[in-house]
Amino acid sequence: MRTDDDSWDITTSVGSTALFVAAARALEAQKADPVAVDPFAAVFCRSAGGEWAALLDGGAPEHALRSEFGVDFVNFQGVRTRYFDDYFRRAGAAGIPQVVLLAAGLDSRAYRLEWPDGTVVFELDQPQVLEFKRQTLAGHTPRAERREIPVDLRDDWPQALRDNGFDAGKPSAWIAEGLLIYLPAEAQLQLFTGIDSLAARGSHAAVEEATPMDAAAFQAKQEEERAAGDENTFFNLVYNEQHEPAAQWFGARGWHTEATPLPDYLRAHGRPVPAEDSEAATMISTISLVSAVKA
Repeated sequence: MRTDDDSWDITTSVGSTALFVAAARALEAQKADPVAVDPFAAVFCRSAGGEWAALLDGGAPEHALRSEFGVDFVNFQGVRTRYFDDYFRRAGAAGIPQVVLLAAGLDSRAYRLEWPDGTVVFELDQPQVLEFKRQTLAGHTPRAERREIPVDLRDDWPQALRDNGFDAGKPSAWIAEGLLIYLPAEAQLQLFTGIDSLAARGSHAAVEEATPMDAAAFQAKQEEERAAGDENTFFNLVYNEQHEPAAQWFGARGWHTEATPLPDYLRAHGRPVPAEDSEAATMISTISLVSAVKA
């Protein structure tokens, strides 16, 4: 269960979801026709060891990523990775000099994307998560200047960003990927407000968001997980809240926005949309991918 002041490393609570996502990206990269390839996803999984490493070698048959849900989730992560990779390529082509990864997790884009000379990538996350990434990728060189900012996004992260050299007078590119569902509505508002206050004209932003489930259905899912003896799985880690759709919120403040429903993006890249009665459909049908440019 989440609490107001909880924290985590890469194998516990919210942190463990980063490994789950990395494993999905690694499995996508193993396909004959991957939508996106993140070569570092497998590096993270092998560093974590155990079931995460076994998955890459065809083991861990009981793991959730080996289930019908897992097949859909891997497709989801493949296209989500592609969406945000393409977003950053556009930002780079526009000459954006500053990149901010909010809840960076195991995002390896500082290491695997081509960045214009002089680009600075700011990575914000829990200290232990950033430490795991640094140690795991110690033998690799980032393709941009990378600055770690160990901070909880429920604290004053805008000040921490400025203290580490972020220049609000220059355009920036922001990402909130797989983040909003782990924040209550009030914290989502604070996040959006922080981005808007620090983003100069010409800045870019990209957000993944989900429409809240029916409250009774969400509670039933939580109780189902607890009855199974695990309070640290998905429905007990997320908040079923949304302050306001990102396209609407940013659009009202002078950003040009575009929202793409995840099912549409799956179809556009040749991946099936989960059947309506499948476990993954409840999640995937509610997700939109949003990009914006500040006029």
